[in-house]
Amino acid sequence: MTLSPSKLTSVVLGPTAQHTATVIFLHGYGDTGAGWAPFGEQWSKQLPHVKFIFPTAPAIPITIQGGKLIPAWFDVIVATASGRKQDEAGLIRSQQSLMQLIRDEIAQTNIPADRIIVGGFSQGCVTAVLAALTFEHRLAGIVALSGYMPLHEKVMTMVKDANRNTPIFWGHGDSDKTVQYDIGEQSVAFLQMYNYKVEFHTYAGMGHSACTQEISDMVKFFLKIFEEVSPLMAKA
Repeated sequence: MTLSPSKLTSVVLGPTAQHTATVIFLHGYGDTGAGWAPFGEQWSKQLPHVKFIFPTAPAIPITIQGGKLIPAWFDVIVATASGRKQDEAGLIRSQQSLMQLIRDEIAQTNIPADRIIVGGFSQGCVTAVLAALTFEHRLAGIVALSGYMPLHEKVMTMVKDANRNTPIFWGHGDSDKTVQYDIGEQSVAFLQMYNYKVEFHTYAGMGHSACTQEISDMVKFFLKIFEEVSPLMAKA
């Protein structure tokens, strides 16, 4: 069954100062936008000019769960990422939904694409990377946490030149048992082979999750990309 792109429901955290940039961040399998919103509340303290959008994936039938409806960006056909048989139709559906969300943000706020960072965790990472690399306008940056490159070599026939030089933050725990660390490494190597600008962060002992250091490194990436000085750092 092919599902049409859907208009995404999102948790939105508005800026507390003049709006100059936006971060759109996608959750992982079985989660919702509300699951990552508390991080956005933390980030807002250092990035008051930034709007944070946390969309929620539609509930779709999941093969490994016997067709149970679960919030997901695409179907899970096998239990682990190492045996990746990818749901291409689902990926494309979510790619299109995310790209439309980006376009809507640009149209509604006049924030240009090059002031928008797109990212995600796990399935959200996979979806965000696909959408960002194939988006028609240059984005400010890409954040990829505990995920992998979607659609293998095929993705390189889909990418747009607009984001060939967009900086990418890639974080992965070396104890990840869901999306194994070597898959993250291979994904980064694949991107670097095509001359993408990837900064790869390894987190010792971290499983399929996010840790304090990773979140801190992400905020530094946001600050660097948006060329902002954190109010918290300014007081130090």
